Amino acid sequence: MKHKILSVCGAILLACSVSSMSIAASAPSFQDVPSSKHFAEAVNDLAARNLIGGYPDGTFRPGESITRGQAAAILVKMTKLDTKNVKDPKFKDVSPANGSYKAIAALAEKGVINGYGDGRFGPNDSITRAQMASIIIKAFDLPLYRDPNHGFKDVAHKNGHRDGIYSLYQLGLTTGTSPTTYSPNDPITRGQAAKLLKASEDVKTGILRLHAKDFKWKRFHDVSNTNSDVFDIVADSEQPSLVNLQTTIHIVPKKEGTSTLTFSGAPSTNSTDKNYRKYYVHVKQVNGEWAISLEETDDIFSTPVELWRNYEGEDKNDAFIDASSITLETVDGKMVDEQVAFTHCDSKTLQYCNVIQLDQPGEFIATVNYADGKEMHYHISSVANDYEFYYYIRTTSIQPDEVVKIWDGAQLGKHVLPKGSE
Repeated sequence: MKHKILSVCGAILLACSVSSMSIAASAPSFQDVPSSKHFAEAVNDLAARNLIGGYPDGTFRPGESITRGQAAAILVKMTKLDTKNVKDPKFKDVSPANGSYKAIAALAEKGVINGYGDGRFGPNDSITRAQMASIIIKAFDLPLYRDPNHGFKDVAHKNGHRDGIYSLYQLGLTTGTSPTTYSPNDPITRGQAAKLLKASEDVKTGILRLHAKDFKWKRFHDVSNTNSDVFDIVADSEQPSLVNLQTTIHIVPKKEGTSTLTFSGAPSTNSTDKNYRKYYVHVKQVNGEWAISLEETDDIFSTPVELWRNYEGEDKNDAFIDASSITLETVDGKMVDEQVAFTHCDSKTLQYCNVIQLDQPGEFIATVNYADGKEMHYHISSVANDYEFYYYIRTTSIQPDEVVKIWDGAQLGKHVLPKGSE
């Protein structure tokens, strides 16, 4: 089988082990930010990097709210967005004279922030916890999780920031104001904002991003992984305004281990390259930081095949009827295995049900001898898909005595196969 470790060749191949610049002060820089506060380390780190500032009296005032304009200014510094050549965002209340004008314009042009429905941006309004969630996800290019089920009772389904809040929760960046509330409309405080911004910056370094353009594709299709315990896979858009356009994939590490990843794409015109990729994804921690590497492969795993008698369920708590032996041969009579290993089906409602593993493509006949003396034959079609890790399996039980009913009380008749004709 072919295996190829991806080397460093563009953004998609970078192992996510680069740590963010951090200059944590050994002692609090502000008299009202004692080291015992949960946000102290983040406040001192961002202040040491001149990303946030305090007041002339030497305080930081962590309990005060932060404005939308201030949040924009901090985010532009942290994400290093270009503010020299910006387009006028045309917000009614944001003129070039505003100190946050360039930051607001840069974020608006990138699609990170929006104004209100009346054409205002509200630079002096306190930014809410919900608004901050959406902005952070977009600004730091973090994965946008969908279908929220975080249990926050005060975040309505119609809330436009719901996905952003859920994404922060999934990334471990927030637990809400209680196990069941997020308080989306409350203003975020300066201390809370500092901690959330620093945590978002840190978590970004551990996430690997794949871009469709790096494969010379227009977008991704059929993105899937086989083990969600090792990493999350989130397909998203590089354009915040086109959330359903899958042009990027985020691989979010959850624990050390190896799992698999498959996806296909829409090639550019006249492309002769294959339109799928299949990888082993290796997730490790190196010096306390996540490192992700991709190993391309053409492996196909053995695939479970469930053998059971069609439409036969368990009646009146009957005991499960196990197989005594199973043989497998090709449709042209060549023996593959005279003693196939098998296990019980997971289903508790199917009689005469067992599972075998198939590790090759082809057309097969499985013969199952059951403990009660019954014998069943199954036709198995196994097809290898280059872009999957498993065979595509289709199983049909061969019924030697089948009655076809066309309506109650009427029979089309029955056809009996002669013995040995299966």
